[in-house]
Amino acid sequence: MLNKIIISLLLISVFNISIAGTQLTNPVIFVTQFPIANDFTTIGSTFGNHSGRIDKVGRGGDLYIRYTNGTLRNLTREAGFGNTGLQGANAIAVRDPSIHWSANKALFSMVIGAPDEFEQNQYFWQIYEITGFGLGQTINITKVVNQPNNYNNISPIYGSDGNIIFTTDMPRTKNAFNYPQLDEYESDDTNTGLWKLNVTTGSVNLLQHSPSGSFSPFIDSAGRVIFTRWDHLQRDQQADDPQTYQPFNYSNENVGAQALNDHTEVFPESRHAEGNLEGLRMNHFFPWQLNQDGTEEETINHVGRHEFHDYFNRSINDDPNIVEFAGDSATEVFNFFHLHEDPNVAGHFIGIDAPEFQTHSGGQIIGFNLPVGFSPDLVTTQYLTHKLTSDVTGEVGTPPVEHIGFSRNPIILKNGTIVASHTNETRGNNNEGTRANPDPRYDFRLKTYAMNGSGFLEPSGNLVSLGNANISYYDPDVLVTYNGPLWELHAVEVVAKPQPPMTTETMQTPELQIFAEESVDVNQFKAFLKVRDLAVVVMRDLTARDAADKQQPYNIKVADSDHQTISQTNPTGTLYEVSHVQFFQGDQIRGYGNIANPDLGQRVLAQYQHDLNAQSNNINFTNAPVGSTEIFPDGSAAYFVPAKRAMAWQSLDPQGTPVVRERFWITFQPGEIRACGGCHGVNDRDQSGALPSIEKAEAFRALLQNWQQNFPDLIFENGFES
Repeated sequence: MLNKIIISLLLISVFNISIAGTQLTNPVIFVTQFPIANDFTTIGSTFGNHSGRIDKVGRGGDLYIRYTNGTLRNLTREAGFGNTGLQGANAIAVRDPSIHWSANKALFSMVIGAPDEFEQNQYFWQIYEITGFGLGQTINITKVVNQPNNYNNISPIYGSDGNIIFTTDMPRTKNAFNYPQLDEYESDDTNTGLWKLNVTTGSVNLLQHSPSGSFSPFIDSAGRVIFTRWDHLQRDQQADDPQTYQPFNYSNENVGAQALNDHTEVFPESRHAEGNLEGLRMNHFFPWQLNQDGTEEETINHVGRHEFHDYFNRSINDDPNIVEFAGDSATEVFNFFHLHEDPNVAGHFIGIDAPEFQTHSGGQIIGFNLPVGFSPDLVTTQYLTHKLTSDVTGEVGTPPVEHIGFSRNPIILKNGTIVASHTNETRGNNNEGTRANPDPRYDFRLKTYAMNGSGFLEPSGNLVSLGNANISYYDPDVLVTYNGPLWELHAVEVVAKPQPPMTTETMQTPELQIFAEESVDVNQFKAFLKVRDLAVVVMRDLTARDAADKQQPYNIKVADSDHQTISQTNPTGTLYEVSHVQFFQGDQIRGYGNIANPDLGQRVLAQYQHDLNAQSNNINFTNAPVGSTEIFPDGSAAYFVPAKRAMAWQSLDPQGTPVVRERFWITFQPGEIRACGGCHGVNDRDQSGALPSIEKAEAFRALLQNWQQNFPDLIFENGFES
């Protein structure tokens, strides 16, 4: 705790907030958006905000630039997009501008068109590139070629290799039968994760599969892709009400799959207490990182619930040593939205902690420091606006003076000024008008911030003054008419900065040593994996657990072996034996509605790993539970897993009872060899006080030997042929 206090004091100097007024040293690009009052899966929502449907995102907004002299320029109108008044075929909405390192071009997403009365048209967000937005230059906006058609492509960013990373609701399978993917909470439409468009070849590849959605990616100064991911690995709550939702499982993900009269789930444990299980409910938005080639996905610096949350439950209730987690409520953060890296301090991030509903993802501005190599155990949170701004106030009464309203899309400018979109409203969202004549409570305006006398940020001035907009459009059976301010969102500073390094997988020493000792060529082995869309997971010691995690069993021994890891603080606690590690793949097979005429789309369910490529290459252990491999006497395990698909796992005792369950989905890339000390969350020290294992995993050695024996005559030529 002393170390965290020291770090906290040091971080105060990191937040060198400028109190400059509206004077800018660089231009700012931002968007205006029609203020949709409803906050469930609409344009401003925390999740499901990707749709181009007219009821989800109104029309009439534009892409603007504000120069340092205060001049405003409507970039989309100059390029011939958008119109005033009644919104028709040329109507637009815009979102997510992102500036190139050179500051002379930018990406953004735009949806074009609005329906005539009673028309039921489909509209999709697509990615556009803009140039010529400097003073005196001519605007040019072009649609990015080779992006997915008839899907919503949003949040585009430039990669260090010149390619484009973005999120989309295109299914992981690229199969229209699986559209849309449904989230793990409300079973509503979601995006499917991060994708990369190769601008040279035109190929579009999945970097990270997210069963409930990934949001607001950007590349930090170290070259990491930083993003918010919705972590919701739990069983289907709609299945608790089968009469209403009529849940069922498809036989597989393919076109023509059979709808089965069955809605069985196998992982994780139930949401409700059963026997000695407490029941698992997971629902939060965490900061994640990824290499630009899609490898090594994890929460930023492997930070987790133990560092940011103030409470979560234990897994079992029949062991007094397995306890509920109670953290530091003074600095807890539950959700992370709209993350942004300080351009002046590498690894220093700000973002928004907001409730899941009611505020259009507006909330409290928070900050934290996690540069590459920084210990997650030492992370602290700084509340830049008062903690009260992380949630709504009541409908009646005067709000507390500390609650200055809600903020979203915060950025730190190069001169230290903080700019964010802000509303003075403190209550939950509502439409004070009607569907035809909306009067939304929230009026997000771009503002600069300054420290008040209590040491918290508060708005100090408006960045722009746009006045009211007169807009109407068909929704489609009601004519919506609005006269009022548009939301001002997604501000980005137009300033050149160093291009971050291209980040890729880094092979670790223990695994490289085994390759050398077994005379296996690393590159040929990786090529074999890539051709078959496979990765390898190497767990060096499955008895090792993070020292802070006492919410699952932590005194662990390999069955029929002397190898064990025992807690320093509770060496006499219950000892759990483990014999296998079992893998699950995320299959999009949960459907809803009448089996004969089901609803569109499917939710992801965890299924025992059954990918044929993976199964045919793994060691066939006798009597191993389905989708599992043996844990070797040294505590290690190694397994071929399908790539480009969400994966999870659990350790099992000799009777097949789960011991420690993974709580997050992880995606692997073709050819990736992902190794870790224990793969159940060791940060700095395990429960015995030891560093994460760097021992050579005998399970990986055995996997390579088995691979050599089964593929002795492989010829490498444009891939492997046997």
